[in-house]
Amino acid sequence: MENCTSNHFILGNDYFSIYVIDISNQEDRYLTIGDNKRQKFGFFNNKIQITVIKNEEKGPEMDFFITEQLKEEEFNHELSVKMKEKLIELLFKYKNAFAADKEPLGSIIGHEVDIILNVENPYPPLLRIPAYPPSPRAREALEVHIKELMDLGVLRKVGHNEQV
Repeated sequence: MENCTSNHFILGNDYFSIYVIDISNQEDRYLTIGDNKRQKFGFFNNKIQITVIKNEEKGPEMDFFITEQLKEEEFNHELSVKMKEKLIELLFKYKNAFAADKEPLGSIIGHEVDIILNVENPYPPLLRIPAYPPSPRAREALEVHIKELMDLGVLRKVGHNEQV
């Protein structure tokens, strides 16, 4: 992960449970919504440069946000300049709600989630499946992934007598 730099906003898991995005870009960029995997909505693949908003009220922080955080972003070419300015202002206003290259996924402070597990009878179907040990290759890959998540601060090791 240290070799990978991203200047794009990363949306959370709740976004990915509703939308599916084709990351392989086999033919064209598209996304699907909900359970309907057949209806695909395409992205515009254009290279329109972002119009830099020249306004003294915005200050250097806004200029830095536009030139650094949004330098590789692409907007729909059908948006007017006024609409792009409003979108950029909205992204700037709520920039702390997204992960960026300096704040990786999971490091957003102030967005804790309480997860309630349903482990009472009748058990959900996935809990009824008997456990089986993973293969050595899968276990090694899992350990590498868990270490990356621990390094990012998404997971932490919990002691056997620690109350979670």
